[in-house]
Amino acid sequence: MEWIFNLLRTSPELAIFLTLALGAALGQIKIGSFSLGTVTGVLLMGVLIGQLDITISPTVKTTFFLLFLFAVGYHVGPQFVKGLKKDGLPQIGFAAIIAILCLLVPYICAKLLHYDIGNAVGLLAGGNTISAVIGVATDTINQLSIDAADKQKYINEIPVAYAVTYIFGTAGTAWFLSSVGPKILRVDIAKVSKEYEQQHGGLITNDDPTLEDAYDGTTFRVIEASSSYFDQSKTIDQVEQMLVSKGWPVYVERIRHGAKGDIVKDPTTDQVINKGDRMVLNGPLEAILEDETVLGPEVADLELLDFRVEALKVMVANKKMEGVKLGDLKTMKDRHGVIIRRLRRGSADVPLLQDVDLQRGDVVEIEGRKTDVDRFASHLGYAERPTTATDLLYVGLGIFLGGILGSLTVKAGSVPLSLSASGGVLILGIVFGWLRSLRPTFGAILEASIWLMNNLGLDIFIAVVGISAGPSFISGLKASGLSLFIAGIFVSLVPMFLGLLIGKYIFKFHPAINLGACAGARTTTAALGAITEKAHSQVPALSYTITYAVGNTLLIIWGVVIVLLMS
Repeated sequence: MEWIFNLLRTSPELAIFLTLALGAALGQIKIGSFSLGTVTGVLLMGVLIGQLDITISPTVKTTFFLLFLFAVGYHVGPQFVKGLKKDGLPQIGFAAIIAILCLLVPYICAKLLHYDIGNAVGLLAGGNTISAVIGVATDTINQLSIDAADKQKYINEIPVAYAVTYIFGTAGTAWFLSSVGPKILRVDIAKVSKEYEQQHGGLITNDDPTLEDAYDGTTFRVIEASSSYFDQSKTIDQVEQMLVSKGWPVYVERIRHGAKGDIVKDPTTDQVINKGDRMVLNGPLEAILEDETVLGPEVADLELLDFRVEALKVMVANKKMEGVKLGDLKTMKDRHGVIIRRLRRGSADVPLLQDVDLQRGDVVEIEGRKTDVDRFASHLGYAERPTTATDLLYVGLGIFLGGILGSLTVKAGSVPLSLSASGGVLILGIVFGWLRSLRPTFGAILEASIWLMNNLGLDIFIAVVGISAGPSFISGLKASGLSLFIAGIFVSLVPMFLGLLIGKYIFKFHPAINLGACAGARTTTAALGAITEKAHSQVPALSYTITYAVGNTLLIIWGVVIVLLMS
């Protein structure tokens, strides 16, 4: 063992990867539905391994943290800018208020309990589960005109306070919003979410066939035109318009004349269908089964079904498509033959309701014949076909320019103020992500690459923080652990309690929208998952994306502000 310990001291890079592996394993352990998560697991294992007194260059920590911040900014950029527009102002205003509460509550607690800068920063970071505050605050502390020993003391205190408060910050907030939140709002969250879906064009129900089930997937079936509807020949356009009038988005993809006749592989809308012909219908299974009573029975014709379909992700980049409602796409000519399967906005799935507006930067998953998919994809924006290439020029330039922006300093009296490199990179990430949504032909960063930059960047940063703070962690935990834990409960819950009341009485949000907005403003994905599970609906995600983008940005910047307030 001594040989291994010496190896870790002489090769600190191995200590980092050992910390990542053990921390990830620890973070995945579940007690009921609760787990520490990878970040907290890595921090705790870093503290344990840090007892070996391992020295790691701070450059490693800074490099990976900047990668993480750029990925965060790039990911939320389109939603952040969208929030600045008129229809997003209520949500951006709400998120800003919650973010300010998330700063004021830990600041007041720190003052009342006589905490110093390090404990105040850790309380803010852990209670609000915003790990990036650690890096931003560390940069700011290093800029203070104080002794180097005091700087190191504060920096070492941050992960202690963070670890003590983070656990309740994650689990407690998810429990509070999903279980206590509906009681505070005095609603049955599942019932009101279902009502919201129905009011805004949700799923087909037995008692209301006019609501559309257009967006939950697709199937291809062969139907024989044998009903009385075909006593007179009909064109494809007439058949599809009849089905659309019933609220069913079903398309005719192929035709066979008779049971054994020739196949028309790419029929036009004026193609005639006679009684006894067979046709391939493309649409939701429930709608096609209903069609049997109108058009005729399903038959087995494998030859007629022998064609390729494509599922494709498309970024909405056409400015003419911004603000178009999903329901309006039903009769759009360029959508013919295409089923919308999923709508992704930032880090959340948006419920596929007719009243949902498209936004630039949204990713729409569509399916249909390749010719139809290509046509509709070009109308929406930019097809994101599978690739292994990430634009490293875009990544490197964004981080470099962000560092330059962060290095600019202005003085407020005798106090020098700057965004620091971390704040500058975050802002440039937002700008570059937004630019990518406008011109998606350049600056592509794969979703897998964003995941890697987000997770590996943050986890390595946290690993180095834990290893570096290891020697002083235990003593710091003994000194202020209990009071920090209790303070962390207040920091986690007070903004959420006030947020629910503000959303209900001031912003007049729908209860499901209110809960989703609170989760987004606090950037707690675990809470969103718990809320949507309780609601049996994705409606809360409608307010998660903009509030998440705003909250994530402001909460990270609070790492600078809390240091300046406490100093």
